[in-house]
Amino acid sequence: MTTLPQSTTTTLPSPPAPLPRVIQGGMGVAISNWVLAQAVSRAGQLGVVSGTGIDNLLVRRLQDGDPGGHVRRALAHFPDQTRAQKAVRDYWLEEGRAPGQPYKRVPLPTVTKHRVAWELSLLGSFVEVFLARGGHANPVGLNLLTKLQLHNLPALYGAMLAGVDTVIMGAGIPREIPGVLDAFAQGKPGTARLDVKGEGPGASVPLTFDPSEFGFGGVSLPRPNFYPIISSHVLAGILTRKATGSVQGFVIEGPTAGGHNAPPRGQVSYDESGQPVYTERDIADLEEMRRLGLPFWLAGGSGSPNALQAALDQGAAGIQVGTLFAYCRESGLRPETREHTLGAVRAGGVSVYTDPLASPTGFPFKVVQLPGTLSEPERYAARTRVCDIGYLREAYWDGDKTGLRCAAEPVETYVQKGGKPEDTVGRKCLCNALMADAGHAQIQKGGEVEQPLLTSGDDLVKLGGWTPGYTAGDVLDYLLGKPGAGPRQAGAGEVLAQA
Repeated sequence: MTTLPQSTTTTLPSPPAPLPRVIQGGMGVAISNWVLAQAVSRAGQLGVVSGTGIDNLLVRRLQDGDPGGHVRRALAHFPDQTRAQKAVRDYWLEEGRAPGQPYKRVPLPTVTKHRVAWELSLLGSFVEVFLARGGHANPVGLNLLTKLQLHNLPALYGAMLAGVDTVIMGAGIPREIPGVLDAFAQGKPGTARLDVKGEGPGASVPLTFDPSEFGFGGVSLPRPNFYPIISSHVLAGILTRKATGSVQGFVIEGPTAGGHNAPPRGQVSYDESGQPVYTERDIADLEEMRRLGLPFWLAGGSGSPNALQAALDQGAAGIQVGTLFAYCRESGLRPETREHTLGAVRAGGVSVYTDPLASPTGFPFKVVQLPGTLSEPERYAARTRVCDIGYLREAYWDGDKTGLRCAAEPVETYVQKGGKPEDTVGRKCLCNALMADAGHAQIQKGGEVEQPLLTSGDDLVKLGGWTPGYTAGDVLDYLLGKPGAGPRQAGAGEVLAQA
């Protein structure tokens, strides 16, 4: 086995780079891909890759023939070539899949048996960060969901092997992650708790990723910055005081941001359409944030030069922007889906619904109401329920053992595992749907092809002036106030007709 040189000393970090004014959001499965992150980082802002679903993304790209050879090129730089080339042998199809051929699946990990999935996550995050860092010397970030407790540790380590500069995490309280980053930087095992529901030996069990078990024992690595995504200054204070290691800054995300939203604080009420109602209690106190003395970025409804200036005026280092980048040419969104969505926006036929039930995590989830996607109730009702990816499963006690279940799996299976049937109502398989968004839809038994379900921030309805084909550079020029930049421009000299 090929390993990195052994060391007992911690690599000293490079001098801090200037703080970015724009952080590109870490969106979905492969929407914030390496191409998008590279484009943003090349321009001097912080490009961010998504580490969600990175194991399946790796093997599906290989099975689609690895267009351009980028995955194999990155794997050729992985320090352990035995492991890297095994993944190529196991999954790469030179001509891609035959018509109607399903993807070979990543074995579903369990609490005690997760070696294959963890190895592929390790490789996948290395590949994504390595490619995003190509051709420039600027920082690149990694985004993960705290709720994906079973999957995050190997993704973190793989990204660190590739030299990731910043880790950003939301959808939960990532209190233990700073300590994990400290441990990994010193070549030591990192441990985080997996929450377990129900009556049993405890409320959680430890999960440990030991670099030595993967050939990297004692290898020191640069420790990335850590920016948790928060919705309240109270949580920022808790993380500053009680996290297991140091926090370098915060992303403050409001309820208009896409993806998973924090639930409203206190007693939850709903509007006439069933969306949770957010109040002043759900807005972070920026004066309190300034007192913490750490940089912060504002997210959610921040995709404009006016919003950037307002954020700077309030003491923020800048803004995090997702929706504008999600529909640019470099994002991983399937091109047909991107054009269909932007066309519907221009026609005034799109809205964004904060669905309190869609996500099996229990967090509200922004769903784009778009014909031809699983946002249509009858379309989702016709889908055969299946859980074959499993990122959003919850751990539960089955006697003295841990099991895993998902409220979006077949109802009878969920109930057999002790789940309540009422908890399955309205739940959607985000794992398969988000893979489909990025053009990697699974073909299930009987030939059923998984369909997309889009998530975007509320600002999606403002994208009517942006023509298909605009670039990440166009977005940055607009946000940073370059004269003449903004909506109704086409990227790279294209002339595209307005609808």
